This record gives sequence, structure tokens and C-alpha cells, in this order.
Amino acid sequence: MDKVDVSKQMSYWLRHDPEGMDMDENGFVDIEELVEKLEERFSEIDREFVEKLVEEGKRRYEIKDDRIRALYGHSLDIEIDLPEDKDVEKLYHGTTSKAAYKILINGLEARDRNMVHLSSSKEIAREVGERRTDDPVILKIDCQKAREDGLKFYKANDELYLSEEIPTDCIEKCDEGLE
Repeated sequence: MDKVDVSKQMSYWLRHDPEGMDMDENGFVDIEELVEKLEERFSEIDREFVEKLVEEGKRRYEIKDDRIRALYGHSLDIEIDLPEDKDVEKLYHGTTSKAAYKILINGLEARDRNMVHLSSSKEIAREVGERRTDDPVILKIDCQKAREDGLKFYKANDELYLSEEIPTDCIEKCDEGLE
């Protein structure tokens, strides 16, 4: 059984379409209900496999009190209760040169997600950007300036932060070197 295929299916259901599973306002579903649904597609799956996938993965999911949810990437209208980070000074976004051009003119928008995804380092932003292009552009977000504009930043995990749309005056293109 391919872990990537299982993770992609979980991501789809928990971020975009629970397909009949009972999801609460915070995006949680009963883990046993998820396992049963996964068993329909992946016959040899069990709860232990799902828990191990969550534990060993990139902190995309959270298990709490026999319930599971995706931590970020939602297009569903749910309320993720992540901790607000009031200290981070800069965050990064890796993207294509075409998208960077548009972002520098219009700001960073969530597009088909509820929140903008930001990385804690240039290196991580580069990895994210490389999913779409061989030569990503790294944008730096001035979090202090954004907070002055009323924005908040939420920490999903040590590598990923979420925010509402970022205005252009808080974004600049990074120099080539890594910090």
C-alpha cells in the first residue's frame, strides 16, 4: 500500500470534501470513520497505519480525542483553532516567477484556500516553490508591518504559518542567498 496515495486521499477528504463523514466546525472527523472510509479504497489499512502516517509525516494532520483533522490547506469553511504567533518577524513564500510578479503587484492571496501558506525559512519556501518550478522566486513577508496593518499569523507547525491575504507593502523579493 502506497503511503503517498493514502495521504493524498486523507488530504482531499479532510481539506476539501469529507464525502459524508461527520466533520465538526474545526475540521475534525472521527478517526474510526475515516479509517472505515479509507478501507473502501485501501483494503489493508487500519487505524495503526493512519496514526503512523500522521506521526511520521510533515505534520499535516492532528489527532485529538479519537478525532483527526488536516491542519492547513482547507477550501472548506471551517475554523482552525491554531495558536496565533505574535513574535515571528519574517516569513517566506516560494512561487513561480510569473506568480511572484502578480503577487508583488496585487498582494498574496489565498486563492482556492482559506488562508495563505507561509514558510518559516527561505530553504523551506524554496522546497515549496520547487513543486511548481525548477527556479522558484522566494518572497519575504515583513510580519511586523503586516501586524501593524491588522493581520495575524497562525503557527500550524515549526515550518508552516497561515495568514489572511498579505498586502503588497509587506512583501519583497528575497536576495539570492539563504539566511
